[in-house]
Amino acid sequence: MRSKNLKTWEETTLARTLVRAPEERGPFTTVSDLEVPRLGTPELLPPGWDPAEKLGFPGEFPFTRGIHPTMFRSRLWTMRMFAGFGTAEDTNRRFKYLLGEGQTGLSTAFDLPTLMGRDSDDGLAEGEVGREGVAVDTLADMEILFDGIPLGEVSTSMTINCSAPMLLAMYLAVAEKQGVPFDRLRGTIQNDILKEYIAQKEWIYPPLPSLRLIVDMIDYCSRQVPQWNTISISGYHIREAGSTAVQELAFTLADGFGYVEACLARGMAVDDFAPRLSFFWNSHNDFFEEVAKFRAARRIWATRMRDRYGAKDPRSWMCRFHTQTAGCSLTAQQPLNNIARVTIQALAAVMGGTQSLHTDSFDETLCLPTETAVRVALRTQQIIAEESGVTNTIDPLGGSYFVEALTDGIVAAIERGYPQKEIADASFRYQQQIDRGEKVIVGVNRYQIPPAEDTPVEILRISHEVEERQLARLRKVKAERDGRAVEAALTRLAEACRGEANTFQPILEAVRAYATVGEIAQAMKTVFGTWEETSVL
Repeated sequence: MRSKNLKTWEETTLARTLVRAPEERGPFTTVSDLEVPRLGTPELLPPGWDPAEKLGFPGEFPFTRGIHPTMFRSRLWTMRMFAGFGTAEDTNRRFKYLLGEGQTGLSTAFDLPTLMGRDSDDGLAEGEVGREGVAVDTLADMEILFDGIPLGEVSTSMTINCSAPMLLAMYLAVAEKQGVPFDRLRGTIQNDILKEYIAQKEWIYPPLPSLRLIVDMIDYCSRQVPQWNTISISGYHIREAGSTAVQELAFTLADGFGYVEACLARGMAVDDFAPRLSFFWNSHNDFFEEVAKFRAARRIWATRMRDRYGAKDPRSWMCRFHTQTAGCSLTAQQPLNNIARVTIQALAAVMGGTQSLHTDSFDETLCLPTETAVRVALRTQQIIAEESGVTNTIDPLGGSYFVEALTDGIVAAIERGYPQKEIADASFRYQQQIDRGEKVIVGVNRYQIPPAEDTPVEILRISHEVEERQLARLRKVKAERDGRAVEAALTRLAEACRGEANTFQPILEAVRAYATVGEIAQAMKTVFGTWEETSVL
């Protein structure tokens, strides 16, 4: 029910204006097609809306306003730039460049063969080695990748899923060689296989064995690597596959609760593992929708963890997350426009209370980022942090009628099952809206310029020589390692897979013997088999 003052405004001032200036830019909806009200007023909130219940205070349940009492006034988010290309030497140089430019955490991208559990000398890897990330076959590559980088002092994120056990084991083995105890290591392994079956489509084994490997890693790390985030439950790739913001949030939280239930079924106590679960969100173009999404995620996760799963430790209630700006929003047309897009998306992540942030480089729709492009992306974060003033107050949009209504609306949409629409349908609908001009993409369907007038962009090209160097190192490692030790370690791993033992320790032993990613994956394939998707189209 509208207040008298609002009704009077609508019937007088607004009505007169609409006669001479009709609202012709509509429909006014978010990227996810949620209706955007003309004006934020108290009437947007339901009767009895209680800020103590819905908002609370920062650092307290339900964490709508942030998981830390002081948020960025005490400590800025971790700034991570996705880095990985060519050989381990190439990426190691990029790591050191970024740290020298003020980056505060590492984020590692692996090439497609590594992501799929295949070695660089696999026939299917030809032409893909080091092309879209760094090639890692054995512990020797990981040693070079982190050469000169003190693992006890920097946090590292690794974006890898079906071969995550092998890469985490390699990281731990490098820490051993550096003399860094496991309990000092900080970082995150993505390790979210459920979203692979939903969206990104990179898997090796069927779902149940894959889930077992994840629970094994969570179990091992909760006891041995206590500061490590054992999984980064990823909505990012669901959004990149074409979902709406609401679908991204709903499907990802559902995956998160699935991992919680799998760990509980193993017999683990919820407060032993839940504090090290983390999330990975996409930040798209619709500023307010993204902010509301992050705030809704914290509220839903906290409520479910406390009330359904019985978590008692407040750390188990906290939805801690990394954010990456939306790669799918970048355009090849007028690529410098991407700097503005990324700035808006990064600002939404900060205003939404992210714990770490990766800003895409303006050239990433064309190639792996050049040093110039990645520096601009990092500087974007630093300008937001140091110059904009938005970090000076906690949850600056909290209490906004519109933002609170949008936050509540996202929660309600998830609770009533709205997001169960097909991701493909959502993607198709959005593309139709772009094609019809209902959603504007600057430089694509409005404000176009002839290609000849566009700004030329430097392209980072990965030469075939990279593959040759990687294959040469792999041959050398295989020739110099103890073949019997490798065979024995792989046999023990297969035995663990056939039984009920935790598989992570045997994987670590195989890594220490310099078994390859592909050999370890094959040992588990002999027990678990492989998986082929049933088409739903």
